[in-house]
Amino acid sequence: MNCSIISVGTEILFGQIINTNAVYLSQQLNELGLNVYYHYTVGDNSDRLKETLAYAMSKSDLIITTGGLGPTQDDLTKEIIAKVVGKKLELHKPSYEKICKYFKNIKRPMNKNNLKQAYIPKDSIVLPNDCGTAPGFIIENDGKIIITLPGPPKEMRAMFDSYVKDYLRTKSECIIYSKVLRFFGIGESALETALTDLISNQTNPTIATYAKEGEVSVRITMKAENIDEANRGVELIIKEIKNRLSQYIYSYDDEELVEVVAKKLLEKECSISFAESCTGGLISSKLTSISGISKCLDRSIVTYSNEAKVQELGVSLNTLEKYGAVSEETAKEMALGLKEKTKSDLCLAVTGIAGPTGGTKEKPVGLVYIAIAYEGNVICNKYNIWGDRNKIRNYTTMLALNMIRLILK
Repeated sequence: MNCSIISVGTEILFGQIINTNAVYLSQQLNELGLNVYYHYTVGDNSDRLKETLAYAMSKSDLIITTGGLGPTQDDLTKEIIAKVVGKKLELHKPSYEKICKYFKNIKRPMNKNNLKQAYIPKDSIVLPNDCGTAPGFIIENDGKIIITLPGPPKEMRAMFDSYVKDYLRTKSECIIYSKVLRFFGIGESALETALTDLISNQTNPTIATYAKEGEVSVRITMKAENIDEANRGVELIIKEIKNRLSQYIYSYDDEELVEVVAKKLLEKECSISFAESCTGGLISSKLTSISGISKCLDRSIVTYSNEAKVQELGVSLNTLEKYGAVSEETAKEMALGLKEKTKSDLCLAVTGIAGPTGGTKEKPVGLVYIAIAYEGNVICNKYNIWGDRNKIRNYTTMLALNMIRLILK
């Protein structure tokens, strides 16, 4: 069954709100084995909504609309749907009584326009709204299914989860199962090249690559009659990808890099401290977003100035004068000084030039050193990162987290 999603609301077209409804519905429909072919967004205009609905019905078996079910004059969705399918609007007494009860409970008078929400196209399956006043509905007409949901995300999700999912399960003969692998240290083009034959020959399962700043993901998706069959097919592809690119895979379960690192720290009961210069606390900030990390994270010191590096970490003036603040020697002394001060199991120090000023020919903007003191050893990696100040600082943070992941692995 092929599906189109129509998001109704001028505020979406104007960019005043983010259309999270379409994302959520696409994810849910895919899991149910339904093919999402089109997303449409249309403003609160009767002619354009009618045109969009008619076009969607010509392309899809299932159409889901969100929005336009409110009490105001520009809430036109169900009126247009009723016209398109040739159904009259009828008062749905349970919905009417619920709306009346709602206004009685909040001790406010019910305006006449609120009654508009209780009218539903004839022969519809009514979908109760457990989080608001506007009910949704399902119409089956001439081989097409139209499901109409409210626009507020909380109301839409509750209605879909409680009433629509079970209905749609009866319409799908299969499931769609996906797993997402996450990679760090390889670009999208290089990853795609390594998987060219798999991608070119894909049928079922399918393989798709996605890139965002600093990392790449691969989604493997299979349509099958049951979860066991789907899981076997997906795992065969994962095994082949792992054979080729395992050194770059940091998660097989669509986890963020910081989640993986935090999990490893907690598993090993490994205490950790940071000394940050160019990142200014970004690394520790990322880690503190994970609940429970207080069991491992001891402290983070932002040693931005040379004086701070000397006073807080014991970096020698001679090292700073001879090699500079941004150097392997200084980074290592920062890590060792932090180790001496905190006695943490793992101590990470970072120093670099985030720009846009401060770079030289010998030490350009984007030069970064990350040092880790762990189990009696000190390692230091040098990186040259391209980009603006924010990109350099954010990517340095990811590099630091990845170094922790690899060292604990």
